[in-house]
Amino acid sequence: MLKRTIYSLAIVALIAGCSSGTKLTDTPVTDGRGSAGQQGGSASAVTPVNADPNAGNAQGPVGVARIVYFDYDSYTVKPEFQSIIDGHARFLKSAPQRRISIEGHTDERGGREYNLALGQKRSEAVRRALTLLGVSDSQIEAVSFGKEKPAVQGSGEEAWAQNRRAEIRYTTR
Repeated sequence: MLKRTIYSLAIVALIAGCSSGTKLTDTPVTDGRGSAGQQGGSASAVTPVNADPNAGNAQGPVGVARIVYFDYDSYTVKPEFQSIIDGHARFLKSAPQRRISIEGHTDERGGREYNLALGQKRSEAVRRALTLLGVSDSQIEAVSFGKEKPAVQGSGEEAWAQNRRAEIRYTTR
């Protein structure tokens, strides 16, 4: 388990420098909290990494994870990730000059366009959760990478579960 966690952190660190200015603004977003209809996946499919991959980076809150995982074909923010969103919301509200980019990702299944749209819905769901907690919309950019930047290579539920995510990245503007 520790070896897999270290491997996952290494992969996240490798892709941390990559970014895209691509914005998909035509994707509708709905607040899916509490709604039924999720397909597949389970709440225990991914164990959130409690270590802060950017601990050396003083731009964000220390000790607060920066990844929100999603169920298969879903962009509903699960209750177990609310504390992550709460931590970032508190930090962003106390530091209005700070900006974040929320990067939506999917697993490898599905077409490119579908996965770009789903990744955008995931990043927008995290954005909406933050703005509902009082974070200014001007502090947040939501982007999608679809299936193009997997955190973990491979096929199978273990890899797919780690790739269905939204990552919070603090930016300098």
